[in-house]
Amino acid sequence: MNPHSTHKGRGATLNMAGRFESRTAEWFDDGWGHEAHDHDAIERAAKRPKTVIHIEQARSIISHNESPDLGFDQSLNPYRGCEHGCIYCYARPTHSYVNLSPGLDFETQIFAKRNAAALLRKELGKRGYVPSAINLGANTDPYQPIERSERLTRGVIEVLAESNHPLTIVTKNALVCRDIDLLAPMAARNLVTVFVSISQLDNELTRILEPRASTPANRLRSVRELTDAGIPTAVLVAPIIPFINDQYVEAVLEAAHDAGAFAASYTIIRLPYELKALWKDWLTTHFPDRAERVMERIRDLRGGRENVSEFGARMKGQGLWGDLIRQRFRKACARHGLALAATSLPALDTNQFTPPRADTIQGELF
Repeated sequence: MNPHSTHKGRGATLNMAGRFESRTAEWFDDGWGHEAHDHDAIERAAKRPKTVIHIEQARSIISHNESPDLGFDQSLNPYRGCEHGCIYCYARPTHSYVNLSPGLDFETQIFAKRNAAALLRKELGKRGYVPSAINLGANTDPYQPIERSERLTRGVIEVLAESNHPLTIVTKNALVCRDIDLLAPMAARNLVTVFVSISQLDNELTRILEPRASTPANRLRSVRELTDAGIPTAVLVAPIIPFINDQYVEAVLEAAHDAGAFAASYTIIRLPYELKALWKDWLTTHFPDRAERVMERIRDLRGGRENVSEFGARMKGQGLWGDLIRQRFRKACARHGLALAATSLPALDTNQFTPPRADTIQGELF
């Protein structure tokens, strides 16, 4: 694959092998017939890679974590891979676990867990289950484009609504408004909070940075619709990327306030595992004039490294520049009356939980 191929509607410029592959291949021009190679690369780049949906029968559906960086200890992902194609997505390296590339494969080879709702019903019904808010969107977006036809996220929410089980949602797709009929009654019982991720307000930047996510304007519209329906909605300015979108922080927070958001939070770009190479190639392809400057600032924010995995440091920046971003964010939130989501979110109610009925004919008798 030409190492600098762009694909309309896709984020990754590479389809590199995952870290667990036993063999890898590398493209290079040997000088023989390069014009034919270039023509072939141009033809392939012009074609739109199609999304392929794989059906996955999951064996378990609720994931648990003990990270102090996250505001939840349970999460659920109806999909593996994400069609939004955000080049910065920290979940890309997880595709290596299924022998696929964290690059183009991550956004075109999507696994749909069609037994998600049934499996959730079973897990919530287990004796001794202790309810705690379940997050949808911790790894991949629950409202990515294929949700329109698959409706797996809606099925999961239906089970949670039936059980009066609290949930939080993180998404960058306005499709979340489709489920207001389920979310609004849950919000009235203090069972749901929605977080809409808005990294910047530039449509052209969105086109290459988050190619299949909703436009910034549509995400702000979704904040307004959710808020008007009585659903507590916060905005995530995530991720902040130096010299790429950091100039939009204050503007996003102002627009979020105007749309009705009650709180906001942010993260700094993370580059775990293969994501480093994917990000650098994308950066060189789209912003060759500032690529090294961006990487230098990322290293400044990470104590000289390109990524840190330690709890307490991986989500926010360190050092002088990390402090500067933190101050800018807090001052902008204070100016617009936005609470800091990391410290001010109201606790969702777990006392209303009732185990769902078993998904069997016999379950209808009780």
